[in-house]
Amino acid sequence: MVTVVELLSLLLVSMLWGCTNPFLKKGTEGIENVSQTNKILQLLAEVQFLFLNLKYLVPFLLNQSGSLVYYYTLSTTDLTLAVPVANSLTFLCTVLTGKLLGEDIGGKQALLGMILTMSGITLCVVSSFHDKDPS
Repeated sequence: MVTVVELLSLLLVSMLWGCTNPFLKKGTEGIENVSQTNKILQLLAEVQFLFLNLKYLVPFLLNQSGSLVYYYTLSTTDLTLAVPVANSLTFLCTVLTGKLLGEDIGGKQALLGMILTMSGITLCVVSSFHDKDPS
């Protein structure tokens, strides 16, 4: 049986992952202009570009803190609930945050997809609240 704390933890993970994804995308703008003579120098220059760029670094650190919460939550929550709920809600948070930032998220099909995703998550959560018959 899932607890409210576990559900809130999964919601926090989804928000940390999903809400930072569009900001990570925005933070990488300009990396295509980084150019070096060989592959190793190119890699180092790109890493330097990213980690000296606060528009990338702050969302990256928040995203990674979501991973820490996720691994902790996995130790206490049933995997058959934790993985689909966290990943589905992450997708929804990414789409909604992207929309708030002015990204095109699609039309009616995207809305239908979000409704179906939320319906599936709701079914998973509701079924996890019911005690299983021990017989």
